[in-house]
Parts: sequence; C-alpha cells; structure tokens
Amino acid sequence: MNLKELTIKQAHELLEKREITFLELTQGFLSEIKKKDKDIHAFLSLSEDEALEAAKKVDDRIAKGEQIEMLAGIPAAVKDNILIRGGKTTAASKILENYIAPYDATVIKKLKEEETVFIGKTNLDEFAMGSSTENSGFGPTKNPVDLERVPGGSSGGSAAAVKAGFCVYALGSDTGGSIRQPASFCGVVGFKPTYGAVSRHGLIAMASSLDQIGPITKTVEDAAIIFEAIRGKDELDSTSVHRDWGDFTKPLDIEELKIGVPREYFTHGLDPEIEKNIKSVISKLEKEGAKIVEISLPHSDWALATYYIIMPAEVSANLTRFDGIKYGYSEISRPTGDHPKGEKLLDIYLKTRQEGFGAEVRRRIMLGTYILSAGYYDAYYKRAQKVRRLIKKDFDFAFENIDVILTPTTPSTAFKFGEKTSDPLSMYLADIYTVSVNLAGVPAISLPSGEVGGLPVGLQLIGKNFDDIKLLQIAKTVETIIKEKNHT
Repeated sequence: MNLKELTIKQAHELLEKREITFLELTQGFLSEIKKKDKDIHAFLSLSEDEALEAAKKVDDRIAKGEQIEMLAGIPAAVKDNILIRGGKTTAASKILENYIAPYDATVIKKLKEEETVFIGKTNLDEFAMGSSTENSGFGPTKNPVDLERVPGGSSGGSAAAVKAGFCVYALGSDTGGSIRQPASFCGVVGFKPTYGAVSRHGLIAMASSLDQIGPITKTVEDAAIIFEAIRGKDELDSTSVHRDWGDFTKPLDIEELKIGVPREYFTHGLDPEIEKNIKSVISKLEKEGAKIVEISLPHSDWALATYYIIMPAEVSANLTRFDGIKYGYSEISRPTGDHPKGEKLLDIYLKTRQEGFGAEVRRRIMLGTYILSAGYYDAYYKRAQKVRRLIKKDFDFAFENIDVILTPTTPSTAFKFGEKTSDPLSMYLADIYTVSVNLAGVPAISLPSGEVGGLPVGLQLIGKNFDDIKLLQIAKTVETIIKEKNHT
C-alpha cells in the first residue's frame, strides 16, 4: 500500500473491506512521519496516543458491523493555527509556545463528529504571515519534492505533509493564497472556499475579513469530501452562511463550459515555462469543447498593494491580544528604582512582543499600526477598501459571461531557502495571482498542472461567490484532462 498516493475514498474502501484496520493505517502514517519528518519538519507536534485511540474506536465499530462515515478513521493533519482542544496550538510563534487550546475549532468539531483521526499539527509561517514557511518560530519546513526549496506558505507544513505521504489530507488557512500557493509548490490540491462558507471560529485570526479555512488534498474529489464535512452556518461565526450547496457528483458537460482567461495574469513577471504549461492546458480544454474567453480584471494591478494595506491593518488589531498578560509567553520586566505602575506594565507589553514575535510579524504589526494611525487612515486604509470594492466588481462583471476563471497559481516554481528572505517585497510578489481572490471573497482552487524543471506547477481556477460546488466539479474535469495530457 502506497501511503503517498492514498486518497480518502481508497482508504475508506480498504477499511470497509477489512483489508487493513484503522489502527494499522494510523500506525503506518505515524511510522512514516517518525522516519522521514526529521528531514522535512512538516509537523510541530504529534497526537500519537489520541490518534491511535480514535482509530481503535472506529475499528471497534466496524467489528460490530456498524456503518461508518467516509471520513471515519482517516488520518489527517491540521495547521497549527486551528484549535484542537487539549493540545498545543502555537501558530508557529514563541509567544504561544505553550498555549493549550481550551476548545475545538468548529471545523475540528465537525470532523470529530465524522470520526476523523488527527495525527498532528503542522508547521506554518508565524501567525500565517509568509509565503515560504521560513518565518516559523520553530524552524522552516522543506519541500518534499526538493529539500533545498521552500514548500510555500503559510500552510507549508500541511502541503508538505500531504505530498510526503504523512497523512491522507490536511487542513490549512488561506488569507492571501496560503493554501493555494503551497499546494502549487508541492504539487497537491489546495482549495480556498468562498469567504463565509466555512466557519472561522477557532482559527487564530490573522486578517479577519480575508481568512478562510480549507483542505489540502491529493485530488479534487477529496477536497470536495472535506468541504462537504466542514462547510455551513455556525452561530459562533457571524460571517458564516447557510446555503443549498448542490451535488458535487452531478456530471458536468465540458462543451457547455465557458472559461475566462484574464490577460492581466499573462504579462511580465510570469515564468515563461509556467506560462507555456498553463497555455497548453487551455489549448487541451479548448480541444475538448470548452469555450475559452479572454477577459479583463482591470484592477488586478492594484490587488497586491491593496492586500498589503488591508491585511497588516487587520493584523495590528488582531494581535493586540498577545500582550504577555493572558496568552502564552510573558517577559516580565523588573526595573530598578521608582517607576510609575503604568510604565512597568508597558515594559511587560513591549518586552513580551519584542521577544515573542518574529521579525515578519513585527513588521506587519508596525505597518498596520501606521496605516490605521491618525492622519493616514483615509490616505491608506480607506482608499484600499475602495479599491477592494472595485476588485470585487471586476469578478462580478466577469462572471456574468463565464463559469470559471483560469490562471497560474504562482509566477514561479518553488524557490530556494534564503532566496527571498532578505527582500520582503519579492516574497510578497509570490502571492500576486492569489490575493485578489481573498479581497473579493470568491472561491479558488489550485491543481497540479505538471512540472517545470522537475518542480510542480499549479493551475488556479476561480469561481463565483458561493458557487463552490460548481468550481469543484469544473476542477475535477480539468484535473482529469491534465492527467490525460501528462500521460500522452
């Protein structure tokens, strides 16, 4: 049995036929992690005892002849900014190094009801701020495809765990591309649902109007299975919604499909070999009967600048709670001499945040505080929100005539460690094709589209608001065509 290739449905069928037990499956993944993760560092912590106990419970149900759900007993990994009660949740930050989650995130609660087995928490850029997982307070994760290269970020640990065969699927979070970009770099599937489709309750907030939890999987079908389990209205998240989502298994006629290709995504900055790869898929889709339509998303050029104003502004607000008083790490200063009480408390705040937060987190807090400060709010934040509205209108207008938008996921393949760390702007440019999706709140998915120079290439499909199921149906069709193309 090849753990690397095992999908949810395949694992479920093996277990139902009793060709393997849930306990054996979980032990197999844990053994693989212990052998190989010292080189990759996908995990920050393992839940070995809890995972084996959960697996055994499902085995006992099977032995009694009971019916089990599709996700029952399936080993999964979880990004370490999503709370699992009783376990550490660090957000890869020293400031939360010993924080124990007091409750389950809503997505975890839902997956526990499905009897999912959680084998561990995965590494990420600190507080999900980064595009390479080099910003983790506990050391970087390496790309299983090439250990000299980054896995992408911020959900780099989750993408690496799936690619390395350490779990069947993983959960990540996506604020500006943090599921799709690492999925592209590692050669797996990464799905960001519509904002509000999945509850954010229990996700450590980075930028609340942009964050969304989603799955990283081996196939589109697996992404659809996870989405079905975690989506829906949650009373604990006022931004979540109830919808009639539709049926993923319903067949799709490719000849009725209209695919928009934005001219702004195929200009300067895109690796020519990636462009060639994506355009070959477009040609294949056209040959199969899909109608290809050139479209314009005219405000795309301002998306990155808009994102890097709105996101740090929300970061500075969300991270004020980490002050050394209630959560995690605290560097209590003990100044000598007589000082006003207020000054002593300020010393605690300043030292805790200086030593507990990494450089990138401090950079974004300072940027956000400046953006929101008196005299600059209107010039930056308010103006960025106006541009955000225009970006959303671009998508709304485009979807009046098409079913889906097709773009590259990233402008390059996975880069080497240290290649962009000295220049934050070049690192931010790694998100150039993904941030507009979060600003507009629409769903998007990254699929493996082949390789360039032995490294994975990702193709991004963007859907209409709350048309997640149709996007997944289209993605499955495109996935099949890509596999056929790569095997000919």
